[in-house]
Amino acid sequence: MKINKEGYRIIAISGLIFLVLWSLLYYFQSHHYGTVLLITSGVILFSFWLFIIAFFREPRRVKIHDEDLIFSPCDGRVVVTEVVHEDEYMKEEMMQISIFMSVTNIHMNWLPVGGVVEYFKYHPGRFLIAWHPKSSTENERTTTVVKMDNGKSVLFRQVAGLIARRIVSYIKVGDRVNQNDVFGFIKFGSRIDILLPENAELLVEIGDRVVGTLTPIARIGDFGVEDSDDNAVNE
Repeated sequence: MKINKEGYRIIAISGLIFLVLWSLLYYFQSHHYGTVLLITSGVILFSFWLFIIAFFREPRRVKIHDEDLIFSPCDGRVVVTEVVHEDEYMKEEMMQISIFMSVTNIHMNWLPVGGVVEYFKYHPGRFLIAWHPKSSTENERTTTVVKMDNGKSVLFRQVAGLIARRIVSYIKVGDRVNQNDVFGFIKFGSRIDILLPENAELLVEIGDRVVGTLTPIARIGDFGVEDSDDNAVNE
């Protein structure tokens, strides 16, 4: 199992803390309570450390490239599918799909589309529960817009939750990015919003479980775009 680099420091520090705690428990319990509590406390501390390690696991995923499809940028559950007015950058009505990641999900983030990064901004903010309606606009978050090769733009946000207090993004304005490549990480419970052209075809519903890089969540295709081939007929 590969561990994401964002977990190296946390795993090392937590392992050291657990070792110190167990050493203290060993010193006091071995003199007063015997080995049963000592073994039990050791198992609990070690299990919690294994949970932290598992949180930062980095799975190998198949990278599918399809310009007509928007793939899930994370593992989790769909909690929102609605049309909203995007005020930060696009300034238009857009279809929003929000995916909530629990602490048991893998928290790596993958690019839902490929193209060129035309906008990126980090927003400090609050730490409301990730499924709270105001978390998209008031929580700590990043906003990224990728312009696809077909000229369409897709906006997505990494949103911190009640527990998550550090968002990591590896991309910047001007980068050319590939669909389903890793672009970031959110630590300990969070959410991602994906905003698409309003007339995009939804392929998921609220409550659906999705897998990053593997589950198509919407289809853009040529909806709302005038087919240039129609203008070239009868030559």
